[in-house]
Amino acid sequence: FLHQSWRPERSVVLGFLEEAEPWRLRSPQFPSKVGGKPAWLSQRGLPSLPELECETCRLPMVFLLQVYAPVSGQDRTFHRTLFLFCCKTPECYTHNDSRFFRSQLPRKNEFYPYDPPPGFMLPASGVKLCWVCGCPGNKACSRCHTVTYCGKHHQTLHWKHTHKKECCSQDTTSPFLFPESELVTEPEEEEEEEEGKEEDTKEAEREDGGALSETDLEEMAMCETEDTKVFQKFKKKIAPEPHQVVRYSRGGSPLWVSSQHIPSDQDIPPCTCGAKRVFEFQVVTAH
Repeated sequence: FLHQSWRPERSVVLGFLEEAEPWRLRSPQFPSKVGGKPAWLSQRGLPSLPELECETCRLPMVFLLQVYAPVSGQDRTFHRTLFLFCCKTPECYTHNDSRFFRSQLPRKNEFYPYDPPPGFMLPASGVKLCWVCGCPGNKACSRCHTVTYCGKHHQTLHWKHTHKKECCSQDTTSPFLFPESELVTEPEEEEEEEEGKEEDTKEAEREDGGALSETDLEEMAMCETEDTKVFQKFKKKIAPEPHQVVRYSRGGSPLWVSSQHIPSDQDIPPCTCGAKRVFEFQVVTAH
């Protein structure tokens, strides 16, 4: 949930996974992506190791996805990316077990040109990043001094996996990361036609006297709990695009999968400035 002063855009944009050339998923391309290492927007103000630790097991969290979502009409959010991290330890899967970070830059900044460059360009990063997770890391391998880590845990993990045999080589893929894919988007289609069909069906049932008796309807109503209703609504909504993994609707509403654990206004902390936050996007498990 984010600061509500940004103009809401109620329409829903869906995100889907798609394979892409590696260069398309690097910082200068301002990607939206899932897995791999984070493509940091800014090289300053990166989250620290304590900020990326799981509060339960104290191990580093893994990068899940990022969404490039500039806010139009405000220079300070000309570039804006949202980063989501989670813990890979199953025992840590609890309520609010993920970590969210926002990075934003004005159009004129020290990292990217004011106008898009004419061709492909990959500026070198001056920030040392962990080979395993891609987060800030200044702890270098004592043997090759070229590979760096965010901490001892990831240095040990890399050494046991490949680095002991392939020191000085960075061609292998980190086993800690999720598979990398680009997040491509398309708007969600309206449901007016489908809703119209449902109304026609209900009208036909009324004209025919209804296919079910009053007793049958009462029994169905008793069996259909509130949680069932919420889940059925969720399934119906995603059925046209079952492979969606992100639903983006800044200022809109979440699509709940269950009536349980829905946060109240009191559960959502205000912005640091004191303003109320609003919904921006949600992650959906691919089917």
